[in-house]
Amino acid sequence: MVKKNIKNWDNKTWLSSKRYIQTFNNFLLRQIELNRNSQILDIGCGRGKILGSLSLILRLKNKPTGIDIERHKDKDKKIIFKKIDAIKYFKKNKKKFDLILIKQTIHLLKFKEIKQLLFLCNEALNPKGKIIIFSLNTNQNEIPTFSLMKKKLKNSLNRDKQIIQFILNLDFKILIKKFVFKVKITRKKYIQMIRNRYISTLLNFKSKEINEGINEISTKYRKNLRFNDKLICLILKK
Repeated sequence: MVKKNIKNWDNKTWLSSKRYIQTFNNFLLRQIELNRNSQILDIGCGRGKILGSLSLILRLKNKPTGIDIERHKDKDKKIIFKKIDAIKYFKKNKKKFDLILIKQTIHLLKFKEIKQLLFLCNEALNPKGKIIIFSLNTNQNEIPTFSLMKKKLKNSLNRDKQIIQFILNLDFKILIKKFVFKVKITRKKYIQMIRNRYISTLLNFKSKEINEGINEISTKYRKNLRFNDKLICLILKK
C-alpha cells in the first residue's frame, strides 16, 4: 500500500475542531444504526479524535479500533490504536465490525489495493454492518489554493473521480450521500496549515514552492476565510 508521511491533516485544522467532529459524527450516525455494543474500525484514523468522540456519544462497551501508518503522540486514549497497514491488519484480524470507516485515505491507494481492501472489509462486517467511505467532493471544490496547488489538486480530484467510479463498479450495494462543513478560519492559520502540508496534494512540494504559494495566498484571500469543505460519502453494505 502507498505510504505517505501525513502528520498534519487532522492537527490544529478545522478537521480537529470540536464543531467539525460533532457535525461529522452527527452526520455519520444518521447513515448507520449503532449502539453501545457496536464494534467500530477506523482505517487511517489519524489521531483518532473522531473515533474517540463517537465512543463517548455511544458509550461503547468496547473501545473502537483505529489503524494508521503514523503513530501520533497525542492519539486519543479512548481507542485501541494499531500502527499497521490496513491490508496486513485484515490478514491477521478475525474480528467482525458493525462499521468500518475510511475517511479521506482511500485516494492514497492503488486501484488494485482499493479492491483488495474493500473485499477484506466486506468479509470483516457483521451481517448488518456497513463500510462508509469519505472522499473530497470532486465537483465544485472550494478549498483555498494557490496556482500550483490548484493544478495539483485538480489532478488529484480527477483521480478521485476515477476511484469513486471504480468503487461504484464493484459488486457492492452502494448509497451515495454528501457531507458539507462550513469552514471559518483566519488566513494566518490557513497559511500555517499550508506550511505543515495539511493535505496530501502538498506533500511533494519544495519549500520554495510552498513559500511562493503562501505569498500568493496572502494577496489572493482576505484575513478571514469562509468556504465549504465538501465530501462525498459512499455507504457500502452486503
